[in-house]
Amino acid sequence: MVATTEQLHESIDAIAALEPGFAQVLRAIGYPGTRMRPVGYETLLRTIVGQQVSVASAAAVWRRLEAELGEGCDPAALLASDHDALRACGLSRQKQGYARSLAELVTSGELDLRALPVDDEEAIAKLVRIKGIGRWSAEIYLLFAEGRPDIWPAGDLAVQIAIGRILGLPERPGEKMMRQLAERWRPHRGAAAIMAWHHYNTEVL
Repeated sequence: MVATTEQLHESIDAIAALEPGFAQVLRAIGYPGTRMRPVGYETLLRTIVGQQVSVASAAAVWRRLEAELGEGCDPAALLASDHDALRACGLSRQKQGYARSLAELVTSGELDLRALPVDDEEAIAKLVRIKGIGRWSAEIYLLFAEGRPDIWPAGDLAVQIAIGRILGLPERPGEKMMRQLAERWRPHRGAAAIMAWHHYNTEVL
């Protein structure tokens, strides 16, 4: 797990022992924070709200949604709201579709976010059934909400750039190369991703 500071540090230490580039970065900038998020519906809804907008804009939309729907934006309340009310909160028609997809899966019991499959790929497959939640969003959720230790968002641009720099590569590695490079870091790839974001100075989720 990378859910606690101690667990994250242990995983990063394990990678640094294998990879001189990580050891050098660790000495230079230190450990990242854990940045954990709550398990469940609210975190995924916040992910949808935050897509393709600034952190400040997402926060403003979330405040208006909570004013309209109540704290945590209960899924039943969201489903009962009309398009105009949600649009007034700042949710586009597309994001409303995504939010309703999430709320419907949760309220119907089709998606139990507290009992996702233990296998990472199976859990990702469950999450991407939600409209608007692609592989990257699913990986971020599993890493930062559930603290899964071996999640590897190989398609993330910032992680690709940072890994290229950390390993001294001549160019940014693509997703296929990223998966190959990280094989030797199992089962600590989640910590490698967190360290990469720390190096890139990027906030996620």
